[in-house]
Amino acid sequence: MKNINVVAAVIRDGSRIFATQKGYGPYEGWWEFPGGKIEQGETPQQALRREILEELDTQIQVGQLIDHVSYTYPEFHLEMDCFWCTVTKGDLRLKEAEDARWLTKEDLFSVKWLPADLVVLEKIRELLQIQSQDSV
Repeated sequence: MKNINVVAAVIRDGSRIFATQKGYGPYEGWWEFPGGKIEQGETPQQALRREILEELDTQIQVGQLIDHVSYTYPEFHLEMDCFWCTVTKGDLRLKEAEDARWLTKEDLFSVKWLPADLVVLEKIRELLQIQSQDSV
């Protein structure tokens, strides 16, 4: 079985996070955190900055690692590092995704997430809850 190493950006704007909808492939219509494959010689952070620039025409600051997800799909095994990110320049212009949404912790589960992304969602919701309580 093929192993794929990817990175995912959990792009934040206050208490909202950015999600994109796949427009192609066997999981067309499913939602995910934007990102992609790590190329030879790249750090995860470099790969994430490159992927977001390519996919969303946007520059980001890559922050703290949220979680590492190991998930086996029928076609391949995925290793995914998910990082908090913020936009530093650009408007998150969709170049590959079908659609995009800003989601709050209350509506995180209102879309059909890819299985690997779903694994990290509960942790993200908990972290958003803790951070919103800290700001009260």
